[in-house]
Amino acid sequence: MNNRENSNNENRTSKDEQLEEFRVHNDGKKMTTNQGLTVSEDEHSLKVGDRGPTLMEDFHFREKMTHFDHERIPERIVHARGFGAHGYFQVYESMKEYTRAKFLQDPSVQTPVFVRFSTVAGSRGSADTVRDVRGFATKFYTEEGNYDLVGNNMPVFFIQDAMKFPDFIHAVKPEPHNEIPQAQSAHDTFWDFVANNTESAHMVMWAMSDRSLPRSLRMMEGFGVHTFRFINEVGEAHFVKFHWKPTLGTHSLVWDETQKLAGKDPDFNRRDLWDAIDTGNYPEFELGIQIIKEDEEFNFDFDILDPTKLWPEELIPVRIIGKMTLNRNTDNFFAETEQIAFHPGHVVPGIDFTNDPLLQGRLFSYTDTQLSRLGGPNFHEIPINRPIVPVHNNQRDGMHRMTINPGQVSYHKNGIANNSPRPVPADQGGYEHYTEKVEGRKVRQRSESFKDHYSQAALFWNSMSDVEKQHIVSAFQFELGKVQSKEIRQNVVDMFANVDGDLAIRISDGLGTIPPEAKGSASTQSSPALSIMNTIHTPVTRKVAVLVGDGYQDEALTSVLQTLMEAGVQAEIVSPKLGYVTSDGVNRLEVKHSLLGADSVLFDAVLVAGGRQSVDNLLTEPKVIDFVKEAYQHFKPIGAIGEGAELLPKTEGPGIVTSEMNGDIQSFGKSLLEAITAHRHWSRTV
Repeated sequence: MNNRENSNNENRTSKDEQLEEFRVHNDGKKMTTNQGLTVSEDEHSLKVGDRGPTLMEDFHFREKMTHFDHERIPERIVHARGFGAHGYFQVYESMKEYTRAKFLQDPSVQTPVFVRFSTVAGSRGSADTVRDVRGFATKFYTEEGNYDLVGNNMPVFFIQDAMKFPDFIHAVKPEPHNEIPQAQSAHDTFWDFVANNTESAHMVMWAMSDRSLPRSLRMMEGFGVHTFRFINEVGEAHFVKFHWKPTLGTHSLVWDETQKLAGKDPDFNRRDLWDAIDTGNYPEFELGIQIIKEDEEFNFDFDILDPTKLWPEELIPVRIIGKMTLNRNTDNFFAETEQIAFHPGHVVPGIDFTNDPLLQGRLFSYTDTQLSRLGGPNFHEIPINRPIVPVHNNQRDGMHRMTINPGQVSYHKNGIANNSPRPVPADQGGYEHYTEKVEGRKVRQRSESFKDHYSQAALFWNSMSDVEKQHIVSAFQFELGKVQSKEIRQNVVDMFANVDGDLAIRISDGLGTIPPEAKGSASTQSSPALSIMNTIHTPVTRKVAVLVGDGYQDEALTSVLQTLMEAGVQAEIVSPKLGYVTSDGVNRLEVKHSLLGADSVLFDAVLVAGGRQSVDNLLTEPKVIDFVKEAYQHFKPIGAIGEGAELLPKTEGPGIVTSEMNGDIQSFGKSLLEAITAHRHWSRTV
């Protein structure tokens, strides 16, 4: 049994036990049709003679071909490229003060979850590492029914009202006249939308930042985006926003790295998540909430219901209330990740909605899209979507109905079945919407409190480090450099002058646009929590490429590898050829990657082994020098033992560690570990 099977068997939850009924293992079994008929032959269609026409009566051929013809279901319009995993959630302390939701009450209870991460703009076949928003959707299989927290890795969105969602997606998708470009916002229609819909300014700042280039799905934050309500047992309401905080910290790739990864390994983020779970390095995310009392709704200089606004953490702290652990990979991608159906309207007692106009529209659109994708109204009966509690209602029939409902009654109220199934009041577990008082005329307009489009975009800019600011400017210049219309480029520059004059001038440089007159910023405020430079730093699960040739210095390398592995670093041997490299004819290491199939962009750091013979062997490979140089250009830690320093572009500088600099090999190992923990060394001159 392989590692994945061991991991999957050890981490079954109540949801997994329910799914077991639907798992079909084919090992050693007789082949049958979908009707259970044993098949005698599966190589040839039924013909009139061995060279004659195929007969219509060949039911086995028709069943097999019909199923194949319909294997592909419509992909999601957005979030088509996804990857998922199973796990569980545990609350740290009871949230009874704020909500009656049972899964947030008992710290001893593990609630099964399934999480689907995704990109937004690209198709199913696009690459993982494109510049894009990432979906972060979590289905909690609670004892009160399914609860879906459907969010992103950014806390705000491009638009304020769901009416504009089709327009935004049409603009960011490939342009309709030529279906170009794939999974990119770097084209005319997207930036024309931005320039003409200034509510997008804040989200565009996030999209142009390093947040849109996650190093790993395990190393990005998640946000519920919208403002929801918690309702406690006495009917008291609080406004709430949800946050997922990765225990490994929030880390990103660099732009050049992402472009190369899209070619070297378009499944980079998928593979990273799968491998982490497969090896027992289970991703963990802590759940945090921001809480506002109802009578404090209007105490801020922003509207708390505006989805283009965040709640600054320094103003409204995030309270950590629990942790989610992803500990099992899927058994079948299609059956689970592709068929899972999320919906912000899947709630449990104690969680309710607000009048956020983007959220209100999503409460309609998610059910509507599942009807198209999953073949009708019974998508809830697909195993991955089934709640772990029994379902009883009067809904019947429809495509792909699997439930068999005996009896003659399918309506409410009824006398024949003693009015079963019957609703129950809230104090017995029934869901009851919050009795919010609403009044006003029917209008098509937005609140005046939604009209500030620039202050929080400036807040985000002010909160960035110098390195992050330069990355944002470079992202704008790359994206707008792909825009063909000079007018659109100018309009965008003029628009972002309203955010920050210096930002707009820097964007304009090199684009052939007229820089705006220097203006101040739309805000002087900043929020340190928005900069990922202030995140957690740990070496755990960092991947190090160890460049080794025959004749390496065994004792020194073994000592360093031991230091790294004890700290949770994953060291993988890279050599000119697969197989083994030897130190002295006795000691040897298994090669994980050949130089032909490995590149520095696949790793977080590089270590060059020592030994005269090893280094001479590596120097015969031209790619070795490029391998190390590229890692240096991407600000990654680089270490070298003894003669291995000859392969380094520089032997001194930020993030460069050599054994000669550190004296004994133990000190070298510790220094290299510190460099790896830092993740990137931005002060390096490249």
